Amino acid sequence: MLKTIGGAGLLLAGGAGVASAKPPRDGPTIVNIASGDDRFDILVAAVVAAELDGALSGNRQLTVFAPTDDSFVTLFSELAEDDLDEDDVLDAIESGNLPGGLTLADVVNILLYHVVPGRRTAQSVLPVSKLPTLNGAKIGVDGPELNDGQANIVGTDLVASNGVIHVINGVLQP
Repeated sequence: MLKTIGGAGLLLAGGAGVASAKPPRDGPTIVNIASGDDRFDILVAAVVAAELDGALSGNRQLTVFAPTDDSFVTLFSELAEDDLDEDDVLDAIESGNLPGGLTLADVVNILLYHVVPGRRTAQSVLPVSKLPTLNGAKIGVDGPELNDGQANIVGTDLVASNGVIHVINGVLQP
């Protein structure tokens, strides 16, 4: 799978086609871990809808700041100006009927804003003030707080064969 990301000219590749990719380590991938964790049902649905699941299952080492389902419900409720639940958000993502003028391209951009190149444990994230993301923008870091309070890191170091997941309690806006 190959996915070109908008005007930023970034390329996400899954599988063996990446020159800089390291051989996969044993164990579950980022997508496997997220799929097996009931806090990330909406995130996984969004990743699949955006066709990023292959890239997040590939060999490239990545760090994902993973918003919980509650985070997506809050965002989608604000966009829809309605009180939505998890099933409503899953239906919106799977049907492509996104609230507030949100498009699939927006979803891709938002998801890539949650992914940082390289394997970064909490120990290497927390002391940094800015982290580059795969959408070309940077995430601001101030201890466990991201982007001036858009989200906080509430769980760290879910280690995958192709990177690390940190759990966050909000959806970051690029």
